[in-house]
Amino acid sequence: MFHRLVTATFLTLAALPAAALCVGESYLEQLPASEQAALAAVAADTPYGTGTLWTATKDDQQVTIVGTMHIYDPRLEPIRERIKDTVQSADLIMLEATKEDQDRLQELLLTDPEILFITDGPTLPDLLDAEAWDTIVEAASSRGIPGVLASKMQPWYLSLVLSVPPCAFQDMMTGSLGLDHMIMEDAEAAGVEMQALESVLTLFEIFERASIEDQIDMLRVNLLPAEVQQQMFVSMLDSYFSGDIASLWEMSRVVMENTPGMDTQSAQEAFESFETSLLIDRNRNWMPIIKEATEQHDDIVVAVGAAHLIGEEGILQFLQNEGWTLSEIDQTSP
Repeated sequence: MFHRLVTATFLTLAALPAAALCVGESYLEQLPASEQAALAAVAADTPYGTGTLWTATKDDQQVTIVGTMHIYDPRLEPIRERIKDTVQSADLIMLEATKEDQDRLQELLLTDPEILFITDGPTLPDLLDAEAWDTIVEAASSRGIPGVLASKMQPWYLSLVLSVPPCAFQDMMTGSLGLDHMIMEDAEAAGVEMQALESVLTLFEIFERASIEDQIDMLRVNLLPAEVQQQMFVSMLDSYFSGDIASLWEMSRVVMENTPGMDTQSAQEAFESFETSLLIDRNRNWMPIIKEATEQHDDIVVAVGAAHLIGEEGILQFLQNEGWTLSEIDQTSP
């Protein structure tokens, strides 16, 4: 369970976590009409705010860009079929992490557990007040995580674990994985080369840079009621499969601003920091790697979390800035 939990949690980062068991009311539909209108306006002004499948062309070269979701949902199957031939005929598949990277990560965690666990000094019950810790124990238990294990997790990691609602854990624990892994399976079957866009430790390094105080604050923010988390996941599912990625991302901003005990300014600053570290900086770092790949291959597939596609500093805008012509692919067409 431990390794599956580690792998699944990290595959959800900066992407679109979802699970078939997360059904019910949508968080977006619970917002006041004024907030819904404001969110929709921001999303409408976001460059490349809609669409999960795109083709970029320049001269005789082609890059297919796939905005992925990292946890399984049966509605991913038609999308997989839509792009299967493209994947299997490509010269190169570029992903956030390959299967080999994930295997190396699991090996590393066996030899260096302090990456995720507190191995020396005070544990979480010592760093939190009794009420907050009791809330964490209850939240962890609802996900099948014993309190003794939660107490030794690095606070940033426990925060990520608790950000996934109980309704999503069943699919995670059974090993059902999302579009990234479907693409890897199809590429492997066809013998297509795969390449990671970054080190498998990149996300660890991003979170480890935060002070212990900031990590504790992040942990508190993610202690949302399970019903609210479930509503968020329902909205994420609806937004992803309708291709409305900008609305999904803006909803995340609204959720942070509506978190109990967090003022608007602090929420905005925290979200902007999160956005810069997990999306914008990584997008910037990926572009030279993608450019180098296009100089060596004529037909490439880039498959990354859908949130990386949108905005003025998203992958699609960066490609357009470098002279590529972008065309959206209808994910429902045969």
